[in-house]
Amino acid sequence: MKKLATSIFLLIAAWNVNAQRIHKVYMNDKGASMSVYFLLDENVVLSISQTGEITEWGVDKYADRTGDYIQRQLTPYEGRVERFSEFDNESLRGKIKYIGRTQLNYYASYDEKFLVGKLKSIGPITITYYSRYDDPSNEGKVKSIGSTNISYYTSFDNDAFRNKIKQFGTVGVTYYSSMDDKAFAGKVKSFNGTPFTYYSSFDQQQYRGSMKSGNMIQVVNSVTYYLR
Repeated sequence: MKKLATSIFLLIAAWNVNAQRIHKVYMNDKGASMSVYFLLDENVVLSISQTGEITEWGVDKYADRTGDYIQRQLTPYEGRVERFSEFDNESLRGKIKYIGRTQLNYYASYDEKFLVGKLKSIGPITITYYSRYDDPSNEGKVKSIGSTNISYYTSFDNDAFRNKIKQFGTVGVTYYSSMDDKAFAGKVKSFNGTPFTYYSSFDQQQYRGSMKSGNMIQVVNSVTYYLR
């Protein structure tokens, strides 16, 4: 009986850990910003910006399908939604505390100024941010989501890709520099090793800067990446 109880506990714990995970990542074609979508239990999808604010959330009943390449409009969640009350820390008041069984935590007013009000965790997934002691121009951007580290080019890099996303977990991103053709300078040059090419300023005007080759949707380690 003891072994059975232990097995059930471990199974529930494993389910809780896997119930919240990074689901999709959206980057524009110049890598200046991103949105990270999490899949929670009951097919709830929650999106955060690269500075740690919730941008949207709701239900996508097909979100748990393997190889899902579509971002559908989210519908309202009819389950438990609990918010922090007026008696909680001032930076938490009114923010979502629970969506179903998933607890959300935020940095409070007594934390460092650049952290106040930002998401601290989604279920068991912790979120950290770059500080002023890192590159000051990246202060406040998401540094890690659980074990997934995120890095950015610095203020000392070429101005065509300065402060843009450099690495998301194992996925690396490079960009064309300001020394390249002006039609595609600053655009993604490679993503996860996949090269991207564009029509140049010497091509017909209606094609200049448009993508010639590359894969704008890629699935890496069960996360779907979209390049816009």
